[in-house]
Amino acid sequence: MTNPKIGVVGIPGKWSTEVLADAVEARTGSRLTIDMAKVALDLDSGALRFQGQDLGELDALIVKKIGGEYSPNTLDRLELLRMAEARGVKVFSGAENILRLINRLSCTISLRQAGIPMPETLVTEDVDQALAAVREYGEAVFKPLFSTKARGMCVIKADQPKRELRREIEAFRRHNPMMYLQRKVALPGRDLGMVFLAGRYLGTYARVSQSDTWNTTIHSGGRYAAYEPPESMIELARRAQAPFGMDFTTVDVAETAQGPVVFEVSAFGGFRGALEGAGIDAAAAYTDHVLASL
Repeated sequence: MTNPKIGVVGIPGKWSTEVLADAVEARTGSRLTIDMAKVALDLDSGALRFQGQDLGELDALIVKKIGGEYSPNTLDRLELLRMAEARGVKVFSGAENILRLINRLSCTISLRQAGIPMPETLVTEDVDQALAAVREYGEAVFKPLFSTKARGMCVIKADQPKRELRREIEAFRRHNPMMYLQRKVALPGRDLGMVFLAGRYLGTYARVSQSDTWNTTIHSGGRYAAYEPPESMIELARRAQAPFGMDFTTVDVAETAQGPVVFEVSAFGGFRGALEGAGIDAAAAYTDHVLASL
């Protein structure tokens, strides 16, 4: 296809969005960066409009980010992209594929059904059951169903009076009625991002903690580093991402004393970690994959 019209859905001005738009522009000669907060769907005509452009007239959309933070509103934005797909626009990764990963619970259930090892996990709306789980685990990481880069997560410890423990759990539940909590696993000061393009393994980077925080995210002061995993770990990550059919994704894996476990499969994947930690130009590789698919 000569000079296909490709839009990049993301956050204008953000590095990962702009570097992907750069790669698209370098290969097609045109640039369109789309902020979903400014998109309107006219159901009568089927037009999906952004700054006077009907996105249904494009050849493809590459979704780098759907919003600044994950939330139920993110799901609504993805539903709009389904309309573009219905009109023949190829969306990378497909809207329904991304939908299955935005919600942490949906991702977790799919991983467990595929037999992927994960930390011990409890999902409940009941404070008493959550409290019992914390006491069993000793320490638990409470995670919002919609979050990224560990935002909104907290560690709750069992070694405190029952009243204080209940108070902490109830405070989390006020903002997260369906509570998702995992046994806090001992990490070797790092966890791993394993990068896949259309199911093909590209490489791995490590997120290395630089402080005494419980997580290794860059948001919490971690840094990226190179890492060469064993073939068994690559195969585990490959099995983890396979059910989701993503065009580009990162599988978050941690090494534990009991063996590797998977935390999640990313809805969008980490471009900066791939580049700085593993030397992978994910924007270029992803764009080339999209062009080859049209």
